[in-house]
Amino acid sequence: MKLDANQYAGVAERADCLATAQDMEAALDRMAADLTARLADKDPLVLCVMTGAVIVAGLLLPRLNFQLRIDYIHASRYQGATSGGEIAWRYRPSAAIRGEHILVLDDILDEGITLEQIVRACHEDGAASVQTAVLVEKRRPHQCEADVVGIQVADRYLYGYGLDYKNYFRNAPGIYAVAETDI
Repeated sequence: MKLDANQYAGVAERADCLATAQDMEAALDRMAADLTARLADKDPLVLCVMTGAVIVAGLLLPRLNFQLRIDYIHASRYQGATSGGEIAWRYRPSAAIRGEHILVLDDILDEGITLEQIVRACHEDGAASVQTAVLVEKRRPHQCEADVVGIQVADRYLYGYGLDYKNYFRNAPGIYAVAETDI
């Protein structure tokens, strides 16, 4: 069922900007430098975590000036909701991972549950190595840590640069915290 987009009128106006587009571009540049140092000689397979990391991948991968291949993995806990549930595996490229150096690219490290499950799955599927990179990390305890982090922000409900609010606002030009009244 498609929701009425008008029900979200005012959400953007009430949100707090935690990181501007310029902040995010600088974060992507730092991530690219770190990933180049880690992976330039590995011929990695980059797994874009659907759907949020699509924007991250589109902005980050052109900054990586080394040989790589791209695939995707689809595991989600949110599925349009504002709180996570059980992991739902929609696509797991098991055969493609075997023997490869993997870079898991995600939009956010929130609790770390999804990233931990993806890393475990990559190891189970025979990856030679697994590195992780997230554009945004919330300042809070996590189940696992990312190897490369673009920017750290407050532990609030966020949207922008791939992160969504009820499947909207992934394209916002910065990282925004949703007002408590809208959660």
